[in-house]
Amino acid sequence: MTQPTDIRRDGTRPLLLDLFSCAGGAAMGYARAGFTVHGCDIAHRPNYPFPYHRGDALTYLAHLITTGEIRRYAFVHASPPCQHGCALTVGTNASQGWGRSHVDLVAPTRELLEQTGLPYVIEQPNGRAEIRKDLTLCGEMFGLGVIRHRNFELGGWSARQPAHLRHRGRVRGYRHGRFYDGPYVAAYGNGGGKPSVPELQAALGIDWTDVREELTEAIPPAYSEHIGAAFLATAALGVAA
Repeated sequence: MTQPTDIRRDGTRPLLLDLFSCAGGAAMGYARAGFTVHGCDIAHRPNYPFPYHRGDALTYLAHLITTGEIRRYAFVHASPPCQHGCALTVGTNASQGWGRSHVDLVAPTRELLEQTGLPYVIEQPNGRAEIRKDLTLCGEMFGLGVIRHRNFELGGWSARQPAHLRHRGRVRGYRHGRFYDGPYVAAYGNGGGKPSVPELQAALGIDWTDVREELTEAIPPAYSEHIGAAFLATAALGVAA
């Protein structure tokens, strides 16, 4: 693995590659933490707030490895589609195809990330794919209006697990025909008391896209800002992977 001491100390921002980037929830958090971010997604993402390559994420990563261009980067984040075995939603690596079957891209993503020699993060929701749960984050940790548990596998570095705070109540919406109120909104799907787009934006901390599909797929920027800051702090201390 590239050692964290390779992070620039001349005041420039380290470059991060954001794979399966969707509309940039993770990207914005990393930018706030101190990275310059480049994205990659197979879908057209005009709302993505940073430069991005449109194309298959794994094909693009393989190209960067083969050409040596990956050495421009200090860190890689990957959010491969989590819908393997689930026909309800479409992943961030598919521009069309609601209800189609989904392949498991976590293992090939990890294999390529290991080849880069760079520290990395793989993100997945609870119960969707087998990754090491090195870090689990929840919206309540950051005062957000969503719970949105997410697990993160940390490749080549480590971070402290924050305390998982007690949830303040229920997720607002209908359950088995009964409406429940609560301090959190359900950031997925439509109907059943689901939030409006402005409510989703406020709950997630995202204001640069108003596309519901992009919002429901997004990682809250607070999560990746926490991860990015933790990595940069580790790098500044010169802690080896």
